Amino acid sequence: MATATTQCGELPAKVAAPARKIAIIVSKGTLDMAYPGLLLANAARITGIETTLFFTFSGLEVVTRERFDHLQAPAAASSMMKGRLARIDLPGVRDMLQILSDNGAHLYACGLAMEMFQLKQEELVPQVEAVVSTMEFFARTQGAQLLFI
Repeated sequence: MATATTQCGELPAKVAAPARKIAIIVSKGTLDMAYPGLLLANAARITGIETTLFFTFSGLEVVTRERFDHLQAPAAASSMMKGRLARIDLPGVRDMLQILSDNGAHLYACGLAMEMFQLKQEELVPQVEAVVSTMEFFARTQGAQLLFI
């Protein structure tokens, strides 16, 4: 039985598929905008995709200690959304951040937005690894698919 060979007489090594990477930019700090990024990040980690979240502008509220437990949905939808989230037993934002961190997701805060809102890293949840510039975020997530939420 013949086998395929290269000019050197041996089969080339199997080339591994590149690791999948996703970077999610969370730019809004409302309940209805925090969950899409958190849930997508969780699904990515569960399926083995390297995951990074970048919290910028009002998205910083999702990772600010004094605010993340009190995110609101727009107008009257807030209490309805909170009730529905509780009924389907979805973890709260605090728990989602911990789950993501425990499962190896990288969480970063935007340095420019931190400066603009006069926030210090100590005011953020401990799951945020660092405050980075946008350029550093892009360097750390080179080759990743980008999602802007």
